Amino acid sequence: MSDPCRSAPLLQLAGVHKSFGAVRALKGVSFELFGGEVHALVGENGAGKSTLVKLVTGALRPDAGEIEIMGNRVAHLNPARAHKLGVTCIYQQPALFADLTVAENLWLRLEAPGALGRVDWSACRRRAGQWLERIGAAISPDSEIRHLSMPEQQLVEIACALGTGARIVIMDEPTASLTQKEQHLLFSVVRNLRQNGAGILYISHRLEEVFTVADRVTVLRDGQSVGTNRMEELTKAALIRSMVGREVSDTAPPCGGAARDLVLALRHLGCSASGVRDVNLEVRSGEVVGLAGLVGAGWTELARVLFGITPADSGELQLNGRAVSISSPRDAIDRRIAYLPEDRRRHGVILDMSLAQNITLAIHRRLFPRGWLRPRAERQLAGDSLRALNVKAGGPDALAASLSGGNQQKVALARWLATQPELLILDEPTQGVDIGTKREIHRRIRDLANQGVAVLLISSDLPEVLDVSDRICVMRNGTMVATLPPKTGAHTVMAYALGQKGAAV
Repeated sequence: MSDPCRSAPLLQLAGVHKSFGAVRALKGVSFELFGGEVHALVGENGAGKSTLVKLVTGALRPDAGEIEIMGNRVAHLNPARAHKLGVTCIYQQPALFADLTVAENLWLRLEAPGALGRVDWSACRRRAGQWLERIGAAISPDSEIRHLSMPEQQLVEIACALGTGARIVIMDEPTASLTQKEQHLLFSVVRNLRQNGAGILYISHRLEEVFTVADRVTVLRDGQSVGTNRMEELTKAALIRSMVGREVSDTAPPCGGAARDLVLALRHLGCSASGVRDVNLEVRSGEVVGLAGLVGAGWTELARVLFGITPADSGELQLNGRAVSISSPRDAIDRRIAYLPEDRRRHGVILDMSLAQNITLAIHRRLFPRGWLRPRAERQLAGDSLRALNVKAGGPDALAASLSGGNQQKVALARWLATQPELLILDEPTQGVDIGTKREIHRRIRDLANQGVAVLLISSDLPEVLDVSDRICVMRNGTMVATLPPKTGAHTVMAYALGQKGAAV
């Protein structure tokens, strides 16, 4: 990788502090980003990364310290001013209007109306198409956001950010929802931005991609900067030690023993509304079955069919050897099916509710059988769940909004574990969490399988699927095209996902 220009940093933080009540989120952090540089920012959930981003984008103001952009000290930064100064951010959770089209979202982000407030929609759609084509996204500018998958929304968010022509580009977990093909497209965009003199602040828990794209890396731990290094000076193990202050295994727990009774069996299952067709699948008690494929392959759509959000209209669904019909999420919960969705902000946790309320949301009928609330019982159950999953929080009464992303993910998982499921469907369970939390969730998944739970694991992180699963099922175009043994190579899985091999069942 080429050395960035060192004449003057595009972005500089000097001794920045930020507190929220008694919590000190940043403690004297200093940081520099140069033009032509990809500078990674890593650390565990709660290390202070999100707070730093909010300071740079103007969403928050520091309590002490200085921020300079393009060599100018900015004392009263706000989002509008940050945008004018050339700062843009690609967030992990897309900030898009669901009822508008892709082109309309891009126009709201980037354009100003013409004379008399008129909008040239033809030009808008054309430009949107150009930006999407630039990042290799096969998405129509006329598509409504609500009809796009989470990975497709993430690609739209990336197109929005690149269309601004920003000099300082912050990428906060930009590949969290992307499969390997889309990740490679994004890396190409990152390299082009760097060659054109932009500075990229790259935040990711996927350390393998940090080593792929970054020139330098700064580690935050407990709100403090513990070091900045060039990537060639570090090994992955050394970087992990710097992040967590201790040794952490970088391998998932081993696969379990023999699977037991058949819990879920799908026979030619289909749902015309969601594009799921002719799916055959079996998941047994005590095993983890991983679903792999490309973005849009149909894995999330299949999960929604199983949970009754978009009920099946063809084929057969069997639970414990009996054919059943699941027409709603309540049906699924009553049949001891639990589903952790991929979008934790929209469907995983309710930010304005307490942790106790979030965790018990799916078991009200069991916890409050006569409709009488029992706050003490609710808090006790939630407290036990928080301790079991090692959630870093102020207690059951804390708001979900006060937690880091990784701890929010644990709370979302705790809600569904409270239902005591026989079949647990996990859609991107470790999306956007740090490596320590990721390993905790992997261990919990394996513990659940060992206790007899049947687990269906959906992940765009192919190494995760390969490491954690007892069997791997590959989807393509809404149907199952292969069932593969554990430890199958990534190239074989991708060959099936791309349609380069026939079905293997």
